Amino acid sequence: MKTFAWLLKREYWEHRGGFLWTPVWISVAILILTLMGIVTTEVFRVQGHVQMGISLDRIHADMSESDIVGAGQALDYAQLVLTAIPAIALFFVLFFYLLGALYDDRRDRSVLFWKSLPISDTATVLSKTVTAMLVAPLIALAVATAGYLALLALITLWTALHGVNALPVIAAAHPLGMAWRLLLTVPVDALWALPCIGWLLFWSSSVRSKPFLWAVLVPVVAITLNAWFGAMGLPHIDGSTMAANAGGRLLLGIAPGAAWHAQGLGRGIPGDDAMQQLAPSHVLGTLATPELWIGVLVGAALIGGAIWFRRWRDDS
Repeated sequence: MKTFAWLLKREYWEHRGGFLWTPVWISVAILILTLMGIVTTEVFRVQGHVQMGISLDRIHADMSESDIVGAGQALDYAQLVLTAIPAIALFFVLFFYLLGALYDDRRDRSVLFWKSLPISDTATVLSKTVTAMLVAPLIALAVATAGYLALLALITLWTALHGVNALPVIAAAHPLGMAWRLLLTVPVDALWALPCIGWLLFWSSSVRSKPFLWAVLVPVVAITLNAWFGAMGLPHIDGSTMAANAGGRLLLGIAPGAAWHAQGLGRGIPGDDAMQQLAPSHVLGTLATPELWIGVLVGAALIGGAIWFRRWRDDS
């Protein structure tokens, strides 16, 4: 267990630029852009002699309880969107991390050093799997949540300077509740992403060069040939099914909310109530779908193949 924890720390320290600093700088950029917007608004207010201050009595007079609830729901949805931005960047980070996870140290021969240590190939591959499944997404979620709370504090301070009490609206939102519900999506998305993780690790450990081309071209060629078979009247798999699995699961499975989108969670829920869309019954309901567990088996087989190639591959 200590060895595996050390391997996870190694993955973090070697790739903290992508896992930590990418979401940090994205969140900082959002805060800076928001601050620039506030400064610009203040400059225009002063230069144009526009009165923006609103008294607390005016707020209570103009906003009904339903308006405050609606504003709180809008903040929940904004938290979902702002959390998705670093997650989208994380998709690209993880995609290329997995492609190079077992290939780069073979290319620079550092694999000889790692194999000289009392660490099994299974532990090495699984540490990279767990890093992509859980460690990196949890870091991105924590950073995005902290950035959103800082954004709320900035907006609250700005509105307070104009005599507006934003606390009733913020109290109607659910920043911590949203963070908890987003946290529930991490293990579900991790299981859903296992075929993609296994696919990328498999090519990272098996090919002598250009794992990106192999990982991408094989599904693309398979989808193209399947479509051609269908056009020729030959036996083939349904095109949408083929694209969703060969393309969606193998190449885009680590995209943020992939399981949420594929299972249609949240559809049919009126309005933009993000709390209802991310209700635990909806998120965890994916665990009862056969598509998820079939994908887990496929991903486990691919990871097993990656371990085998890691153990026996000789590029000397």
